[in-house]
Amino acid sequence: MMKFGIIGTNWITDSFIRAGRKVDGFELAAVYSRTERTASEFAAKHGVRHTFTDLERMAASGEIDAVYIASPNSLHAEHAIACLRKGVHVLCEKPLASNAAEVARMLEASEQSGSALMEAMKSTLLPNFAAIRASLPKIGKIRRYFASYCQYSSRYDAFRKGTVLNAFNPAFSNGALMDLGVYCLYPAIVLFGKPRSVKAGGMLLSSGADGEGSMLLEYDGMEGVIQYSKISDSSLPSEIQGEDGTIVIDRISQPQRVEIRYRDGRIEDASVGQDDETMKYEIEEFIRLVKRGRRESETNSHANSLAAMEAVDAARRQIGLRYPADDR
Repeated sequence: MMKFGIIGTNWITDSFIRAGRKVDGFELAAVYSRTERTASEFAAKHGVRHTFTDLERMAASGEIDAVYIASPNSLHAEHAIACLRKGVHVLCEKPLASNAAEVARMLEASEQSGSALMEAMKSTLLPNFAAIRASLPKIGKIRRYFASYCQYSSRYDAFRKGTVLNAFNPAFSNGALMDLGVYCLYPAIVLFGKPRSVKAGGMLLSSGADGEGSMLLEYDGMEGVIQYSKISDSSLPSEIQGEDGTIVIDRISQPQRVEIRYRDGRIEDASVGQDDETMKYEIEEFIRLVKRGRRESETNSHANSLAAMEAVDAARRQIGLRYPADDR
C-alpha cells in the first residue's frame, strides 16, 4: 500500500479521495491543514487517522509515503519542495507551480532526493486521451489543434458585486489561464511537443487576475489555437484537424466522446469506456511509476510540465499578468 498525505481540504481533495479508494495500493493516512480544527474536521469526514498543522512534521513523520498537494497554486512549489526534501513522493495539482522558475526548483528537488514528482493533469492520463493519440495517424498530416475551455465561474458573480474570492486573486497565482487555459495547453504539449513560439492575448480584471484569454502556438507545419474564459461560457468542442479528417473532442478537460470525421463523410466513434471517477487514472499512473522506482511519468513528464509552464510564462508576459510569486 502507498500511504498518502493530503495537503489542502477543498472539494478537489474530496474528489481525489473518492477516486483513490477505487485504486489498488492507495491508502489515505494523513491530512495537513494550517489549523487543527480544519484538519480534524476533514480527517473525521474521511476516516483519516493522523492530522498535522506542521508540514515539515508530516513529511518527516514516517506515516506517509506520498502527498497529494491541492493547496493554492502560489504554495505548490513551497509545499512540494518541503516534501521532496524529506523523501516523500509528490503528486501535485495542476498547474504545477506559479512559473517556470518554481517548476525548475521542484524538478531539482526531485532529482536530488530521488523522489517522484508528477503534475496531476488528469486529462492526459484518461483512456479517451490515449484514444485521441492513437487516432492521430488516421487523419493525415496535422494542420491545426484547437482547444476551448470557457466556463463562467460562479465566483465571478461575487467579483461583480465587489468581493474578490481566491479564484480571481493573483496573490494565489489564480485566474483563467491557470485554472482553465492549462487544460487546453497541456494536451498540445503532450501530443506535439514544445511550440516554437507563443502569441497571447487576454483581459485582466480589476483585481489583477485574468478573466479570459487566447493563445496561438506555432509549430512546424501546424498551429495550436486556444481559447479559455472564466467570465463567459462556450459550448464549442475541441478539434485536431488533419488533411484527411478531423478528431472532434467534446471536452478537452475531460474527454468523454472522441469522434473522427473523415473528409469522405465517414464518421468513426473512437471513444473508449472510462471510469466516472476520472482522477483514478492519475493516481494509478503515480503509484505505478513510484513502484517502478521512477521519478516521472512518461506522459505527464517533467519536460512536459516545464514546457507548459514556460508557455504560460510567455503568455503572461504578453498580457501583463504578474503574480507576487514572480518576485520570490
